Amino acid sequence: MQSLHPERLVTTITTTTTTIIIIIIIMAAAGADMKPLQNAMKIAKVAIQLDAGNRHKEAYCEYLRSINFISHSLLEDAVSRQGEIVAVEVEKMLRLAEQCLERAKSSFIGRRDEPATPTSYTTPINLAALSLTTTLAVSPGKIVSPQPQEPVIYSGPKHNPRPGQRRVLSEGGGEVTTFLPPEVFQSLQIVESQDTRKELTPIEEASRLNQKLKENYEARLARLPPAQARTQKTSLTLSLQRQMMENLIIAKARQDALQRKMEERRLRLQEEANRRFAASGTITAEEQEQRVLYTNVLEYEQDHDWPKLWKANIKKNPDDATLVSGLVSCLLSCPDHPVMMLLKRLQYRVYNRLYPIVSKSLPASPALPMKPSHSAQSLLMSDSHQNASKSEVGHSMSSDASLNISFSHDHIAEDGDGPHTLDRENSFEDLEQFLTQLDWAPSHGDPDVTFEQSQLDQEESLVQDLEMRDLKEHLKAIVKDIHIAIDQLLSLCLLSFECLNTASSKDLCVASIEEAFFTPLWSSLLALFRKVHRERELCFESSMRLYRDALPGDVGVASKLYPQDPVVLHGSYPYDSAVQELRLLCRDCCPQRKLECIVRTLRLICACAEDYSCLHEAESKTAAIGADDLLPILSYVALRCELPQLVSECAALEEFIHEGYLIGEEGYCLTSMQSALQYVESLHTGGFQLHNTKFT
Repeated sequence: MQSLHPERLVTTITTTTTTIIIIIIIMAAAGADMKPLQNAMKIAKVAIQLDAGNRHKEAYCEYLRSINFISHSLLEDAVSRQGEIVAVEVEKMLRLAEQCLERAKSSFIGRRDEPATPTSYTTPINLAALSLTTTLAVSPGKIVSPQPQEPVIYSGPKHNPRPGQRRVLSEGGGEVTTFLPPEVFQSLQIVESQDTRKELTPIEEASRLNQKLKENYEARLARLPPAQARTQKTSLTLSLQRQMMENLIIAKARQDALQRKMEERRLRLQEEANRRFAASGTITAEEQEQRVLYTNVLEYEQDHDWPKLWKANIKKNPDDATLVSGLVSCLLSCPDHPVMMLLKRLQYRVYNRLYPIVSKSLPASPALPMKPSHSAQSLLMSDSHQNASKSEVGHSMSSDASLNISFSHDHIAEDGDGPHTLDRENSFEDLEQFLTQLDWAPSHGDPDVTFEQSQLDQEESLVQDLEMRDLKEHLKAIVKDIHIAIDQLLSLCLLSFECLNTASSKDLCVASIEEAFFTPLWSSLLALFRKVHRERELCFESSMRLYRDALPGDVGVASKLYPQDPVVLHGSYPYDSAVQELRLLCRDCCPQRKLECIVRTLRLICACAEDYSCLHEAESKTAAIGADDLLPILSYVALRCELPQLVSECAALEEFIHEGYLIGEEGYCLTSMQSALQYVESLHTGGFQLHNTKFT
């Protein structure tokens, strides 16, 4: 080493330093940059889970902790790398911080604005932001029951929504909620899958080993005296370089060999899948996709033993329902299984279609008049009387999601000398467009802009008809996509486990798949149903206000089927238990569970009717209640629930409940509920005179 020429020594050291920098870059590319983003997402998931469990104060702290972690990580990264940060990672982390900030603001503002003295009736709280993301905080395959939540008091409308928040027509605008953007929705799914990732690849192992070698090298240099360090640094550096390069070369060779082996195995499994789905003629895209999915299943079973063990156990006991249930639960709790990978992909596809519509929200107060907009499709001007009447109906809508049916970006502002307010879609809205609309929109007193009322009415009717037609077409397409997705998932389940191909096992499998599929999607899906059925819900709301204090007899219930003496009710009202049960329907996120809730409600109605009948006829041997008696009672129960969204909930059940369930008791109960809701919708047009007519 002493015989080296100084210039050659400098060249060697420079080359060594460059090589080390390249190795460090390779190590960083192996996955180190993803760690801050993954950790931030995990903190956000904890906050979402706490929020879903009504632990709002702790969730608020976790949201702030996530924001703090992101800002600290980005600052530290920017300083250490002198500002050379990967743009994609920065964008993802900033977007996540923005979402956490919005949720923290919503939580804080909701607690601050909560009234001390309630002034109106109670309704179940808004579940929109919670039910959408509750299952994203745990394994997507696990069946998650929504946390029970307490009712909140409706206290009238609140104004001035904060920018960046999407209001929904829930409890009079008192609640603020957001739907996750599709990319965040997908990111949470990806992070959950990565939580159970397999062992490291050879390159990743080599990167970790080289990182330890580099740390040992730096520690050894630090321990040496300065004079000795200067003489030995070159030798130690060259030794480190040699070891690191050897590790990477060996790892690259191992990984190439592993990839060749995996490719050979995949080709063999593809041939097996082709033999399984042998077809004469041209292969369709669906058949090709099915072959690819089945190949993925075979590949998964090569790497995991649990599918073989379950198949062997069920083969020994084919009639054991417990084993079948355990297999399905195990399957849906493995996020890396091809079935669950397909489920998450289909979920994202549906949510990506829902989000552009359901994220559009109404202003804080539905009574705000609409000003003329630059758009030719938004020349709408409602008179003050019409706005006032719609305000009475709109403010108390209990909702899990937005009810706005407008696709346009029309300007909505308050009259008077106060500043104009605009409900912005999100924090990335085009500022130029916003200012253009703000400058163009005149006040009602502007002499330069006048409209004929008849022309405005025609324009309004035309726009609403077009919007509703588009909404219905969009809903129809999404419902079709969901049915196809459920069929695809069931087909892949049966391909993976042929032992499930029996009638009872199929039913259990479909029920479990639907629960896993619908739970994170239901609030956004319901939002679309509520947009389509908004007019029906407004009619229900009007009847609910008119008949809020009505007795069962006012809606056609026979006098023998409810107690006349208030003392018997102990301060409550008739059929209270059925009302409480029906209110639970909105807390579930799976159609099958909602249908079961309706069945339980009707059973409670029959039980209460039997008890009330005994008060009048103690020794009666005939049935206390018949079909003609059931519908008026169910209408009364629906009125007492004070949940207009029941209209949309039942409409959704009609679309998603399997035909087999609509034949027996479940179908009768759902049909009865639909009839009762339609009757309630019509009550506000006839007033209290309807109690003298026969219920039809």
